[in-house]
Amino acid sequence: MNKISVVTPCYNEEENVEELYMKVRAIFRELKGYNYEHIFIDNASQDKTVLILKGLAREDKNLKIIVNIKNFGHIRSPYYGLLQAKGDAVIFMAADFQDPPELIKAFLSKWEEGYKIVIGVKNKSEENPVMFGIRRLYYFLIKKFSDGVTQIENFTGFGLYDRTFIDILKNLNEPYPYLRGLVADFGMEQAEVKFVQPKRKKGVSQNNFYTLFDVAMLGFVSYSMVPLRIATFFGFFASAISFLMAIIYFIYKIIFWSRFQLGVAPIIIGFFFLFSIQLFFIGIIGEYVGAVFTQVKGRPLVIEKERINFN
Repeated sequence: MNKISVVTPCYNEEENVEELYMKVRAIFRELKGYNYEHIFIDNASQDKTVLILKGLAREDKNLKIIVNIKNFGHIRSPYYGLLQAKGDAVIFMAADFQDPPELIKAFLSKWEEGYKIVIGVKNKSEENPVMFGIRRLYYFLIKKFSDGVTQIENFTGFGLYDRTFIDILKNLNEPYPYLRGLVADFGMEQAEVKFVQPKRKKGVSQNNFYTLFDVAMLGFVSYSMVPLRIATFFGFFASAISFLMAIIYFIYKIIFWSRFQLGVAPIIIGFFFLFSIQLFFIGIIGEYVGAVFTQVKGRPLVIEKERINFN
């Protein structure tokens, strides 16, 4: 009998975790030929999320909990949760119901057909149209500019992963992993299950501009050298323009020596123009340096505070 692990990262999801647990349990009760475990990895929630999960875990040994000693962020903690799963296949889904649990059956059906990875791809979304449009633009750009790896559009990590793929992840040294890129990079035979992403069921999303920007930049610095090449090209172009302007002003001054007075405005404009370009691309280079620094530190993904029902 195959064992399936469902991994759900959570942070301040007191309004959703119990309902999600009940929904997943009901789905596996309908399925024949499967054992399952549902692992919630909590990123040091400040609400009643952990208390609710502990109450449920006392009654059901299939429910397992990992509680981190602090919030390790939206990248490291979910990835760590995946690595703790013991199932023959692992299903990764968020706690806010934007990853519909109803797709578990479709994922398992594709897995039984022989696919090692089954990914949920949101071709439509009920979220804010502007936000969804920005996300689509990001997916398009990361796919277009990735070096040697075809990124998957409209994919957030929601899906099923065979044990063989999880074992590959365990052998990697990724202190700040970009899961979506790793799926595209090391993924085996893949099947896509398209769905309409619903709105968050309850509560408030913990994602903000910084967390979204963090994921976006992580994708670019992990799988694309294009920003660095753009910086090099733009720097060369700007320096060429500046050099050309200097020559023009020099020739103009020689020809009209007595009548032409070098203006302050072109100097100031040119200075601030070049300075702004330098700051922008220094920031991009800093992202790459920061990514390298994170890799070489070799710190653990998370540090656990406690585990429940893992014995």
